[in-house]
Amino acid sequence: KVIADESSNKVIGGAIIGPHATELIAEIALAIQNGLTTKQVAETVHAHPTLAESVHEATLAALDGALHIV
Repeated sequence: KVIADESSNKVIGGAIIGPHATELIAEIALAIQNGLTTKQVAETVHAHPTLAESVHEATLAALDGALHIV
């Protein structure tokens, strides 16, 4: 889950649960530290198939454009 500011769409938080959470949270922390928007994170290339795609999908969900989340 990615949490974004409603007015600016800047990433302000996130939640990851699972065995590789400590590896995946780094991308969200990087987005927060650099003031990135959900669109900027979503437009970043994420390798396939990888767990990092879940962060990509979460940012797409924040933009109401998720491909694999129902």
